[in-house]
Amino acid sequence: MKTARILVVDDESNIRVLLEEILNEEGYQVTTAADASAARAARAGQDYDLILLDIWMPDTDGISLLKEWAEDGKLEPVVMMSGHGTVDTAVEATRLGALDFIEKPVSLAKLLRTVEKALTQKRSTEPHRGLVPPMLVPVGKSETMRSLREQVQKIAQHDAHTLLTGEPGSGRQAFARYLASLSSRSAEPFVTVMGGALNDEDGRRQILGEANDPGIIERAEGGMLFINEISDISANSQQLLLGLLEQRHYRPGGHDSDRALDTRILSSAPAGFEQNINGFRRELLSHLSIVVIRISPLREYAEDVPELLRYYVDMLVDSERLPFRRFGVAAQNRLRNYPWPGNIRELKNMVSRLLILATDEEITLEEVETQLDSRPPSDEPLIKQDLLSMPLREARETFERAYLQQQLILCGGKVGQLAKRVGMERTHLYRKLRSLGVDFRQVMADE
Repeated sequence: MKTARILVVDDESNIRVLLEEILNEEGYQVTTAADASAARAARAGQDYDLILLDIWMPDTDGISLLKEWAEDGKLEPVVMMSGHGTVDTAVEATRLGALDFIEKPVSLAKLLRTVEKALTQKRSTEPHRGLVPPMLVPVGKSETMRSLREQVQKIAQHDAHTLLTGEPGSGRQAFARYLASLSSRSAEPFVTVMGGALNDEDGRRQILGEANDPGIIERAEGGMLFINEISDISANSQQLLLGLLEQRHYRPGGHDSDRALDTRILSSAPAGFEQNINGFRRELLSHLSIVVIRISPLREYAEDVPELLRYYVDMLVDSERLPFRRFGVAAQNRLRNYPWPGNIRELKNMVSRLLILATDEEITLEEVETQLDSRPPSDEPLIKQDLLSMPLREARETFERAYLQQQLILCGGKVGQLAKRVGMERTHLYRKLRSLGVDFRQVMADE
């Protein structure tokens, strides 16, 4: 594809010159345009294999120009460029047919990767389903992630209120945005609010708004409302939301008449929230959880960790101008076997720290161990504990203690039954429990 013809549309002359020089050196035939009028003229006189289109231009913005070309019925592959990109802008551009986004200032490596990908990628023929921007597509080739993406894609086609459950940092909001980008409401507003903001003092104003200050329901009209951590919504706000969902209409603050409720609500809650709602109104939960999506913790798809590390390195290099580094094989293997109690958020933060603390280009096992060792001792359940960071004896005792405590619970606190279950002589088992500090009476009392 080295002879491909590329049109660069950008009102900044230095950007046009830079991109033209870079792409010419790669063997592409490059034409530049300073505004929408010049772009229209260039496109009328010649066909292009790819268009790099700036969003913010003085006469006609890139989104409007893209829409104009899409309505013509013949649209070349287009990659949008912007220094002020937002998820909403990305969704709108991809809905109109754009293949990808490049953030400015432009990273040379990202530019060339994106151009190569765009030139070889077959564009979707669906008029309302352009390719979802990489920033929205959850990363991972594992069966867990493939299955989760497929589940979200199916659910997106319907209009049912949806609850996303999972551990903190597992990507519940990212999956909510992914679902929104694939739905029939993708071009409409996507409004987010923290459940804790819907409190007794401010909840009514947040939900219904006031004169000249629309609430979240009105702002999300026609689109989607994402409530992050519904477990934090106050009792009064729960009652208000329940009334809106049951009546299917609402009255915005400062208005004299009701409006039909035309908002799909996505929400998030801790893993297992449906079984342990702790005072949350069950009627409201039944409205919000018509469909439930369980977002897996990172430890359940640890084979994707190397890909996630590369993804966040590229993203942080491009978006925050951090120095590029690559993880060594030993470092990657260590992190594949780390339990990631903070999930994706923890992984991203670790990558950011390692890039900020850059020394050599390769991130070594020793650097990774330093980051892990800096963490306080974990009181998390065994599945979330980093046994590889412990000496052998401590790791073995930690495992044995957790194992025997759980087996004891399954045996109803009966040590004789426990001895049979784990295959140990009872006297030896008593000694083992004492040496590990396991009080079988206290374990059952705690349970």
